[in-house]
Amino acid sequence: MSNNPRSNTSKKLKHHRNQDFDDVDGNPEVWVTLDKSFKQVQSVLDRNRALIQQVNENHQSKIPDNMVRNVALIQELNGNISKVVSLYSDMSSNFSSAFHQQHSNGHTGDD
Repeated sequence: MSNNPRSNTSKKLKHHRNQDFDDVDGNPEVWVTLDKSFKQVQSVLDRNRALIQQVNENHQSKIPDNMVRNVALIQELNGNISKVVSLYSDMSSNFSSAFHQQHSNGHTGDD
């Protein structure tokens, strides 16, 4: 048995989180939607990684045309960051709605 207060707190929080997530376990649609959203986010982040690499290469080359191209690449990066924020916002909203819908339908995870 651990006397570490940090360990005990961590176990309690994990138990509480697991109870909360048990409420949406019965709705595989929620998990499919979250998985799809995470894949979309990862795709945008992967694209951003490639854009940043290209911007860095263009900058290091000091070639005027490459520097001009960086303007469009950086604009795309900014747009992609907005997409990621929007995707995470939608995921949060969708998950929260599904969670609250389960609670309002009387599913508490104690069934």
